[in-house]
Amino acid sequence: MLPAGSTIGILGGGQLGRMMAVSALQLGYRVIGYAPAGDNVAADACSAFITADWDNAAALAQFAEASDVVTWEFENVPVSTVQALPSPLLACPLRALEVAQDRFHEKHFVSELGGRPAPYARVDSAETLAAAIAEVGTPGILKTARDGYDGKGQWRVRSLIEAGALVYPGVTCIYEGFVTYETEFSVILVRGKDGQVKFWDSTANLHEGGMLALSVLPAGPLVEAQVPAARELAARVADALGYVGVLTLEFFATREGPVFNEMAPRVHNSGHWTIEGAATSQFENHIRAIAGLPLGGTKTRFASIEMRNIVGEDALKAHAILAEPGEPHLHLYGKAEAREGRKMGHVTRVGHALK
Repeated sequence: MLPAGSTIGILGGGQLGRMMAVSALQLGYRVIGYAPAGDNVAADACSAFITADWDNAAALAQFAEASDVVTWEFENVPVSTVQALPSPLLACPLRALEVAQDRFHEKHFVSELGGRPAPYARVDSAETLAAAIAEVGTPGILKTARDGYDGKGQWRVRSLIEAGALVYPGVTCIYEGFVTYETEFSVILVRGKDGQVKFWDSTANLHEGGMLALSVLPAGPLVEAQVPAARELAARVADALGYVGVLTLEFFATREGPVFNEMAPRVHNSGHWTIEGAATSQFENHIRAIAGLPLGGTKTRFASIEMRNIVGEDALKAHAILAEPGEPHLHLYGKAEAREGRKMGHVTRVGHALK
């Protein structure tokens, strides 16, 4: 159990790191962050922050020396960066990053555990792109195997005509068939060092332009009927990885059952509602887990909850939300530039409290 006054190291400087740091401070820990130069909003909540490239050996050594345990706030931290840190510092095995960073590897890993992804094929040349489209069919979507997020690094293929015009982007990709689904949902769990697993309720998620726009509870009868099977798979994934902390699996709710989409070995945008809406937030429980503290309860506190992202220039007038009905809880991330398509904050609205 990590004593109060110890230092938690966070790799990454975004809003997830910022909210994790706030929870760590609440529990009596110091926080040191690490990320390359950029709009590192997590620094506002850190006791110290190192700005350096991911391959800066001297800076990583300084970060390691100052940390008692290390976690990450997003899954694209280079594996080589984490490998450069002393393994006893790592809260979670490196394998979680290795699996999540490659979409092909991720889908194969989950399939081996009994999950059902959309039809997919690996693409690493113009020839294999044509073969993948012929095998999987259209409509489909071509995604970079690594680094893409929030709709970036993706190309939709609606027909054979579009397929014929598609040019291989020059990096390893995965081609996926479209899934006919009613809605999307996520399973968010926290796993402690002792293997204990707790789940939050699953939200129905609406995406716009490949980015999460809205998460809602209750999620509806179709999602609720599929949550048990999705949770079983998520628990198998967490156990197979020896995972510690918050882990998220995203699913399509189809008439044939849950179809696995992707996983995120970290706290997740669709779990932001837990700050006000659950007995313990995903951020606090992640810190509890990596520090070896008892996990907090995950029970939903309100009959209805809505979490909506604030994107781009909408952040410039976001304070007006506080005057609106529906018990709004506003979170702005402190980002300097409100550019189009950039997550700037979120607002959570809650209904009446559950007894």
